[in-house]
Amino acid sequence: MPAELRSTSHGQTLVLTISNPDLRNALDPAIYAAGTEALHGAERSAEVRSVVITGADGVFSAGGNLQRLQANRNLGAAVQEESIEALHNWIETIRAYPKPVLAAIEGAAAGAGFSLALACDLIVASRSALFALSYSQVGLSPDGGASWSLARTLPRPLATELLMCAERTSAERLHALGLVNRLAEPGGALTAALELAQTLNERAPNALASIKELLNEAGQHTLNAHLDLERKHFLRNLHHANAGEGISAFLEKRKPQYR
Repeated sequence: MPAELRSTSHGQTLVLTISNPDLRNALDPAIYAAGTEALHGAERSAEVRSVVITGADGVFSAGGNLQRLQANRNLGAAVQEESIEALHNWIETIRAYPKPVLAAIEGAAAGAGFSLALACDLIVASRSALFALSYSQVGLSPDGGASWSLARTLPRPLATELLMCAERTSAERLHALGLVNRLAEPGGALTAALELAQTLNERAPNALASIKELLNEAGQHTLNAHLDLERKHFLRNLHHANAGEGISAFLEKRKPQYR
């Protein structure tokens, strides 16, 4: 069966499901392009408040297809460079996307599959899920932003361990390290992710977009510059209709209805 990225709607949440059953949901350029296109389309839709990325048949993604990589070694660097650019376009799109993106992980999240999960804003994983950045086992270095994500979220020795030792790591350990937000019972990761997404869907979209942008920019600024950016976002959001609704709802002890 061909690899594909399935798209379904669950209320205001768009679910993107990686499906490549013959190769444990290995990723390829067609999936990268479909993921980027899906997010661009969802960004324009007021009906979509959040996105969940998951994998079919109890596996998130085994990462890259080693047979394809071996074949690409004989085709010149430009072929693989184009493939990596497509992956990195998807990663950058997830990071810049103004709505929350969640990963729902069952089974394995390996290689670029782990990198993809790290690019998401929140990770929900089955307690039985296993994660591995297996690049060094096959003589490769990471792609998909894994080294960037880990360097920003973990002490250097822990990031080094995950990348150099390439050992399988449990969801429970990553939860303890702060990389996984929620743990679910086996088979329940997507349900738990959708529940978390629904919580976010009930927040003001403009406020969530500001929070994501502020987090993305935090590492680039001095404190003074970042305080200035926070001020600009706060003022913009205060004078947005959603702030009027949110403050009124809080004072009136009712549930807000954000647009």
